[in-house]
Amino acid sequence: MPELCTVPSALRRLDAPASLPHRYRALDVGAGIGRVTADVLLHLVHDVVLVEPVESLVQEALARGKASADTQRRRKKSGPWKGIQEKAKSVTFIQDTLQGIDPIRPSSSSKVLGRVGYVPPAEDLDEPFDVVWGQWCLGSLSDPDLVKFLKRSRAALRDPSHSLIIVKENCCADTEDGKPQTVYDDTDSTLTRSDLAWKKLFEEAGLQLIQEQTQLGFPEGLYMVRMLVPRSSNCAHSLGTRDPSHSKYAEWLGSRFTLR
Repeated sequence: MPELCTVPSALRRLDAPASLPHRYRALDVGAGIGRVTADVLLHLVHDVVLVEPVESLVQEALARGKASADTQRRRKKSGPWKGIQEKAKSVTFIQDTLQGIDPIRPSSSSKVLGRVGYVPPAEDLDEPFDVVWGQWCLGSLSDPDLVKFLKRSRAALRDPSHSLIIVKENCCADTEDGKPQTVYDDTDSTLTRSDLAWKKLFEEAGLQLIQEQTQLGFPEGLYMVRMLVPRSSNCAHSLGTRDPSHSKYAEWLGSRFTLR
């Protein structure tokens, strides 16, 4: 999991810029019951669109979000979600697959289940995203489907020079002769990709890796857990045209967590 910065310093300020050009948004795909949304994303952005294909999981996420909006219904096991009761932040819940969700138009999903927290004066579900987060879910996609999803996600980013896609997945080793490798697991029909396999697919999707890190602390014999942060590889066109206040916030956003 990413580690939120809780100690102020000259390099990692805890105060966001006072003047922001818009509300900042994240797309959390394969979100399960909403742990990443609750524990990470709501501490970084204003609005989250949570997408999960399994009905029991997305309904549990919705129940936890609704409980956070109502102090009488809060669950001891999950705790309140930041900014929801105060209506300062929001989470929208969608039941959809990674193949089905269109990050450019989330409203096109057939099962938009509801929203908790902040209510905008005008519909904002299809506004661009500043972060797209996929954690332990992208192994369910074939290589062609993954490239398509990454391309749709890239197209949904607000600012190619600062907006991020964040991937956290198990990774196998590259082949002994240094080539990409993908391992198929017939027990759950998922794919575990090597480091070079991920980088190859990022390149096919028009993305360039800007940060990567291995999560430590797992027992020997398990796959590595890697966090990979790609960004649009053709971002140079936006340099010099982006809003300075957005640039300042994007730098703050990136400084708010380290990869573990």
